[in-house]
Amino acid sequence: MKKNIFIIAAGILLASVNSFGQDIPQSQVPSLVLNKFKQSFPRAYDVEWEIKNKQYCVEFETKSSKDHEAWYDDSGTLLKHKEDISKKKLPAGVRSAIKNNFSGYRIDDVKKITEGATVHYSTELNSLKEELKVLFDEKGNVVKQYAD
Repeated sequence: MKKNIFIIAAGILLASVNSFGQDIPQSQVPSLVLNKFKQSFPRAYDVEWEIKNKQYCVEFETKSSKDHEAWYDDSGTLLKHKEDISKKKLPAGVRSAIKNNFSGYRIDDVKKITEGATVHYSTELNSLKEELKVLFDEKGNVVKQYAD
């Protein structure tokens, strides 16, 4: 009985590791993926790779924007790119929407998220009473909002 419980627990642990991602050395990244990454981000440094849900996720930094995450499929196609940006780089429509709809909130942790041709902006908005995560499209429309 103890052996069966151990086997089940080990299986659950392995399944959870695979769903969260597994760090891998750059030498295990397919050359198609690595070449596309180096072409897209030639000045990347502090590069760390992992596999998440059969996608290659790379976290890295650049001088122009501190933190980045990019997801590639095994053929080297860039699926998603997320980068930290300053609130000054938010489009005017997003800044206006925050000013009009979230007065009294302070903008924190701004990210630009690009998936194909779609660009969104993720923000943490903090007030004295609550913290919100709000996802905007480029025009300032709220795509998703939830309490953080």
